[in-house]
Amino acid sequence: MRKGILSLMALTTAAALSLTACGDDGDDSGGSGEAKGKVGVILPDTASSARWENFDRPYLEQAFKAAGVQSDIQNAEGSAQRFQTIADQMLTSGVTVLLVTGLDSNSAAAVQRKAQAQGVKTIDYDRLTLGGVADYYVSFDNVKVGATMGEGLQKCLGEKDANIVYLNGAPSDNNATLFAKGAHDVLDKVTTYKKVAEQPVPDWEAEKGATLFEQMWTEQHGKIDGVLAANDNLANAVISILKKNQRSGKVPVTGQDATVQGLQNILDGTQCMSVYKPTKQEADAAVKLAISLIKGEKGATTATEHDPVGKRDVPSVLLTPVGITKENIKQVVDDGAVKATDLCKGAYVAKCEAAGVTVK
Repeated sequence: MRKGILSLMALTTAAALSLTACGDDGDDSGGSGEAKGKVGVILPDTASSARWENFDRPYLEQAFKAAGVQSDIQNAEGSAQRFQTIADQMLTSGVTVLLVTGLDSNSAAAVQRKAQAQGVKTIDYDRLTLGGVADYYVSFDNVKVGATMGEGLQKCLGEKDANIVYLNGAPSDNNATLFAKGAHDVLDKVTTYKKVAEQPVPDWEAEKGATLFEQMWTEQHGKIDGVLAANDNLANAVISILKKNQRSGKVPVTGQDATVQGLQNILDGTQCMSVYKPTKQEADAAVKLAISLIKGEKGATTATEHDPVGKRDVPSVLLTPVGITKENIKQVVDDGAVKATDLCKGAYVAKCEAAGVTVK
């Protein structure tokens, strides 16, 4: 009898040890439902837009912290080599999920395949990696972003005859292709508009954008009536050339990202509109999906995005952008995406007040 009791005790102890071991081997999808994995985030650069460090990083940090999930957020600083190095370090450190905004699809896809080989799930953040293997994609409806810019330019130009030019984003960025498609879907239908030039801007660099637009201006002998610029940085580059030629404020220019500079240009009347993409919504959606992957659960999505290179439809969360003009600049400030103290300085105090924005 005593021998039987000892045998039972031994079995019970072994079972307890087995359960303890299971809890220590990184299985975070247990009954508690808590997300205990580690998420690595790679942002692309600091040059193409101020959003990555000013908005995405803090929003992602806040959301992961609130969820009790450890995160490691780094910026590739525009270098594909640095992007690869960061990814290798994160994979070595034992991240459970890798969330990336690729500089280009080739380097991002290589990182995703390496992660997949190690059993690490991946999420494309803001930019779809063509030919990649991401489990999910989180972004705004980027065709709609382009359409919103097109609609904004059309509203500023009216139905009169107009020569328009397109200054698109980086050819390596799939979003830029989608922005251009959305804009063309709107503007190509306006029979009074004539496209007289269109160029992508390598790496989204504003200086290159200014050079390209100045070439367009010279080639068209200044006969340009509207500019579809793909973001606020490029819009500001265009405005600098228009100022040089005494045409600033007379030629409507679009933008995107609702940056402080872009909003100030709108208040000045030198930029027609911008597109506001509530970054907090995007960050929160990405964090929610990352937590689902950590738990081994299926994430909730709203759509699929087709990858023509990988020939697959990627489960996606696609959010809705908002067109911004003087009439609704207040929304960007009210949401906390831009601080009134940053926007409303010096000569902009009175202009902000006229737009319904006050510094408290």
